[in-house]
Amino acid sequence: MSERIRVGLVGIGNCFSGLIQGIEYYRTNPDQQVIGIIHPKLAGYGIHDIDFVCGFDVGENKVGRTINEAIYAYPNMVNWIDADAMPKTDALVYESPALDGVGIWVANRIKPVQSGKTNEQLRDEILHILRETSTEIIVSYLPVGSDEATKFWAQICLDANVAFVNCIPSFIASDDAWAAKFRERNIPVIGDDIKGQVGATIVHRTLARLCNDRGTKITRTYQINVGGNTDFLNMKEQERLVSKKISKTESVQSQLDERLDDDDIYVGPSDFIPFLGNTKLMFMRIEGRQWANIPYNMEVRLDVDDKANSAGIVIDAVRLAKIALNRGVGGPIISASAYLMKHPIQQMSDPQARTACEEFVNI
Repeated sequence: MSERIRVGLVGIGNCFSGLIQGIEYYRTNPDQQVIGIIHPKLAGYGIHDIDFVCGFDVGENKVGRTINEAIYAYPNMVNWIDADAMPKTDALVYESPALDGVGIWVANRIKPVQSGKTNEQLRDEILHILRETSTEIIVSYLPVGSDEATKFWAQICLDANVAFVNCIPSFIASDDAWAAKFRERNIPVIGDDIKGQVGATIVHRTLARLCNDRGTKITRTYQINVGGNTDFLNMKEQERLVSKKISKTESVQSQLDERLDDDDIYVGPSDFIPFLGNTKLMFMRIEGRQWANIPYNMEVRLDVDDKANSAGIVIDAVRLAKIALNRGVGGPIISASAYLMKHPIQQMSDPQARTACEEFVNI
C-alpha cells in the first residue's frame, strides 16, 4: 500500500526511542521476522508505512532538534542502534506545555524549556504544526500522572480532527465524557494504558484467567514491579500513581468471575532501582484454593526490557487507528482498546479481544 501513516509523537522518551530504533533495526535486517505485532500487515499497512512527522516534548535538550536526534537525548537510555547510524529526518520536536507532566522526582533530570509562551499560544502553534505536517494520529507517551497534560492533548486531537492513541493511565478512551466527545466528532481514540507484549499485567491477567477457567478460587494475589528508568523514578511520587494502580488492578480483576476484595489484591509499581536501567522486574504471586479446599500458590519472576515490550503494541495501535480513520469510524475503538490497553472502555479476555481486532480489520 502506497499510502503512508502520518504520526505525531508526544513525550519523546525511552518508549518512542525504542519504537523508532526498532523500526530501523528491521529496516536494516530485512531477513528478520518482525516480532511483537498482530500480523506483518494490517489492511495492507506494515511497520515501514509509518512516518513520524512531528514530535512534542518539554525538555530543552529535545525541543528544536530532529526526532532522530531527540530520541538519544538525556535521560533516554535506549541505544539499540548507534545514533550516527540512525537515518536523518527533517521532522522536528516542538515545545509542549509542561502542565503536570514533570514530576518532583524527575525534575532534576528533565529541564523544561523556558520560552515564556502561554499554554494558549502553544495550543495555537501545535494546531498549526499538525495542519502543516498533515498529522493524522497523535500517540501520547507522557509520564504516568500527567492527567492535565493528557486532557490537553485529547482536546488538541478533537480540535485538529486527529486520531488519539493514549498509552498512559490517564483515562480518555475509557472515560464516558471524553469517549462521547470523540464519538460526536467521529474521531478514533484508542486507550488507555498500553499493555506490554509480554509485560507484568498481561502475564498476571492471563494466569489469573487460567486459574479462574480451571475452576480454582483465587483468594489473594499481588504484582510488584521495579525498574531503573525515568518511568519508575517518576512513579516514586505516589500521588501520580492513582490511575496507574486502578488501571493495572482492574485489568486483572476483569479476568475473574468473582472480584477480590481490595485488601486481597495489590497490583502496582513499587520502586526505582537505578542500575536496572530499562530492565523491568516483576514479582507476582497468586494464592488460591482447589478441590476439597486445598490451598495452592504460584510465584512468577519476569525480567523484560520495558521499552521493547511496548513498541510493537504501539505499531498495532497506530495501524488500527489508521484503519478506523480510513473507514470513518470514530469514538473508542473497542476491539483495539481491549486488546492493546489495560484500561479500555470495555474489557474482554485477551483471546476474545484479539479475535475482535482481526474481525475489525477484515470487515
